[in-house]
Amino acid sequence: MAYSEALADRIRVALAGTKKIVEKKMFGGIAFMINDKMCVGVHKDDLILRCEPDMTDELIVKKGARPFDLSGKPMKGWLLVESGGCKTDKQLIAWIKEGVEFASTLPPK
Repeated sequence: MAYSEALADRIRVALAGTKKIVEKKMFGGIAFMINDKMCVGVHKDDLILRCEPDMTDELIVKKGARPFDLSGKPMKGWLLVESGGCKTDKQLIAWIKEGVEFASTLPPK
């Protein structure tokens, strides 16, 4: 299944003006990278979020969030957010901000 181009376009709009953003195909979808570190992406119809691992349990209770688990091993610091959890621009921007802020703290490769 292809990833949601509509969601990818909404992310592009939300990230417009953010420096050092690069798009890369991964997970069968698309990832948005900052300093070579993924911050958000799209997998099928879901938003992929990279976050502070210690924030995983706090964020997973938000609407539409669930563990990022493509292999049977959910990882701390990674979530999928279904379309209902990022339906509005305000919701989407909040998730993107979380991802960008965390990825920006990681050392560049």
